[in-house]
Amino acid sequence: MTSPQIEPSRPESPTGWRRLVARLPIHLYRIGLGPLLGRRLLLLLHRGRTTGATHQVVLEVVTYDPRSPAWTVASGFGPMADWYRNLRATPKVTIQYGRRYHAVTAHFLSEEEGSRVMAGYAAVHPRLAGRLCAYMGFSVDGSPEEFRRAGRAIPFVRLDGGTEQQAG
Repeated sequence: MTSPQIEPSRPESPTGWRRLVARLPIHLYRIGLGPLLGRRLLLLLHRGRTTGATHQVVLEVVTYDPRSPAWTVASGFGPMADWYRNLRATPKVTIQYGRRYHAVTAHFLSEEEGSRVMAGYAAVHPRLAGRLCAYMGFSVDGSPEEFRRAGRAIPFVRLDGGTEQQAG
């Protein structure tokens, strides 16, 4: 039986103390301690689509392919997240992964690609995938098909290129 397409109730961007806590990893990267957060996170440096100002956001790495290299990230706040919209306007950006900076180009995954990415992530991290889906307003029963269904509605971005750059 196929479930109907779902429209999640996206979480609202954090405000107040929750925003401060959510942005804490950015401050750790700024003072040189970002690599202590491990290989599950990266710092994305991107340009504002209207102001041109440089912005930063820390994102969870959903998949990493060291051969390319390529990193896949997801927009938990949906396609209206500022960083996601900024990448749509200017897809050439810089990331910090570990201690290294890389020039990358954002490629926006199709719904079908997103479904495969989410199913793969859930196979490796079932509890985290379930919590992530619940946070984003998706009801999943833990089956691969449910994660694929949720993945069709989650905006995934692959950051390709990985030309290493000097810090700073």
